[in-house]
Amino acid sequence: MSDQPTRIDRFLARTILWMIPRRVTPNHVTVARFFATPIVLYLVLTGVYTWGLFAFLLVAFTDAIDGALARTRGQVTDWGRMYDPLADKLLIGSMVFGVVVRELDLTLGLSIITVELAIVMLAWYGRMRGRTVQANHWGKVKMALEVTGVTILLLSLAFGIPQALPFSRATFVLALVFALVSFVTYGI
Repeated sequence: MSDQPTRIDRFLARTILWMIPRRVTPNHVTVARFFATPIVLYLVLTGVYTWGLFAFLLVAFTDAIDGALARTRGQVTDWGRMYDPLADKLLIGSMVFGVVVRELDLTLGLSIITVELAIVMLAWYGRMRGRTVQANHWGKVKMALEVTGVTILLLSLAFGIPQALPFSRATFVLALVFALVSFVTYGI
């Protein structure tokens, strides 16, 4: 991804980002996601799915906020490039572990976790070799699909809608395809 603001970044700047004080940096938002993820996981593991859904959506939205904040305010940092994707993987990985593996499909959940770990290791390897490794468009689509899959699953669990489970499963399968494409196109 480029360090230049996207259309979505500019939209967020006009609608939401202006409310965030200048002293709050994108890296602060990323750190908040690291600290909030265990709370989301706790809510899901204890079966408080309605609050878990709300907390998950709020924490997942911070991914859009920190990136847009960094690009629109010219605060893109190497730290953010490295830890923002890690915070995303921690959030999604904990949800896959906490709810997909337990409530939906063990094999699918473990496959997602395996590919996510492989992407993290590939990015680490690239950084160790002096390369700048950033999320690509395939990875962004993958993340959106994973958030959608978790959301559908939590809606199903929170409101007793078992008919939604196949849609969640299909979304995760599609996310897995995009994860594999993202992995292959990293080009490291």
